[in-house]
Amino acid sequence: MECSRRAFLQTSACMMGALLSRNVLAEQAAGGKRPNIVIILADDMGWTGPACYGSDLHETPNIDRLASEGVRFTQAYAASPVCTPTRASIMTGKSPARLNMTIWHEAAIERLQSKGDKPLAPPITETSLGLEYVSLAEVLHGAGYQTAHVGKWHLGDAEHYPETQGFDVNVGGTLWGAPYTYWHPYHGERVAGNGVREHRYVPGLALGKEGEYLTDKLTDAALDLLGRMKDKPFFLSMWYHSPHTPIEGKPELVEHYRKKIKEGMTHKNANYAAMVHSLDENVGRILNKLEELGVAEDTMVVFLSDNGGFDEVRNGEQVTNNVPLRAGKGTLYEGGIRVPAIVKWPGVTPPNAVCDEPIVSTDLYPTVLDALGVKAADAGCGELDGVSLRPVLEKPSSGLDRDTLCFHYPHYYFNTGPVSAIRHEDWKLLEYYEDGHLELYNLKDDLRETKDLAKEKPDIAADLHERLKHWREKVNARLPEKNT
Repeated sequence: MECSRRAFLQTSACMMGALLSRNVLAEQAAGGKRPNIVIILADDMGWTGPACYGSDLHETPNIDRLASEGVRFTQAYAASPVCTPTRASIMTGKSPARLNMTIWHEAAIERLQSKGDKPLAPPITETSLGLEYVSLAEVLHGAGYQTAHVGKWHLGDAEHYPETQGFDVNVGGTLWGAPYTYWHPYHGERVAGNGVREHRYVPGLALGKEGEYLTDKLTDAALDLLGRMKDKPFFLSMWYHSPHTPIEGKPELVEHYRKKIKEGMTHKNANYAAMVHSLDENVGRILNKLEELGVAEDTMVVFLSDNGGFDEVRNGEQVTNNVPLRAGKGTLYEGGIRVPAIVKWPGVTPPNAVCDEPIVSTDLYPTVLDALGVKAADAGCGELDGVSLRPVLEKPSSGLDRDTLCFHYPHYYFNTGPVSAIRHEDWKLLEYYEDGHLELYNLKDDLRETKDLAKEKPDIAADLHERLKHWREKVNARLPEKNT
């Protein structure tokens, strides 16, 4: 009872601090030029998904166009190899380990019910993004922005939907990680991982008709909102489901890509390519709408993915291939966490620039604060794990005052066991919890992570391991335990 009372008081204090900070936010943000903010998030798009990142099959002229107008990052990371934690990191600027949100929403609920049958029992984690955190939308709302979320949410139940996290409008955001189908009417029954039957749906879309496609309809809603918000500063969180499963591309596009596939190509899934194509078309529609409304030069546009590409087999085909990176979604190898990321900030970013500095999804929050001219302390958001990207956005050849990134995934996935990882300069160490073994790679020399140097370089492995353990203690990362 005392613990519950203490938690209530702490939460109340945080919320009161956030409320008191809003006047400060509004005063600070009113002092200078404030860009509109558009964050376009793809779901399960691997590092080489866009053509400008090396895909030999996918056609992404609009994402490529955005890259030609801004900064394309070659070493961008999602904070997690799965969706919910990365989304939480974008909304809070905090590591998923600090938030204790290291697994997707549905799996967090399942862990409350069962330890499973694996050698280790993953930690019990939060199932929803706590209202005590000051979300990115709350910061912007407090600074006088209109705020709209469109598409996938996946950050908790109805008590934690976008409307409770600072958004004026929510179209399509629910607790689920994927739609039942991409085809109108987008709903139907399925059996969840715990065996429970559920009816999935996408709320908030206008009446439609057979043959309409979810990616297009979500963009229709976003374009309407942009038209309504154009006369005041706005924040659009445009989080697509594509190209997450179910793998359902438009038939004419599937056929187009099927004819393109040749022996020796890296990407060979025509259905997946069709989904990427539709995603790209809709990125183009948003960019064109900003220009049509006359606000493109006043708008920061960010494009990235929530984790690496899903490389499991569906319907007899591998969904995607993350080559030249190792593995994919769910793992802490590069294929699971390295993602495409592009930022266009008119007046700040040079055109057609490439930046090799490692960045991570937690950096978006402090970057937006920087754009507003607002200090983290005044935003009431507590300690942040990201840093502002402004230095490398202004001068992509420069660096950030940071040389280490850490990741924590204390769970099982089809292709991995519980694991943590640290990247320090060009070195990367992974620690697997089932047997405690370490793996060490030099990413500069071995991007594919094929040569484990842990035994050859024991001093480097030991140093990185100590750094990793110190970071876990700092953020209070929860660890798996022996299953009994």
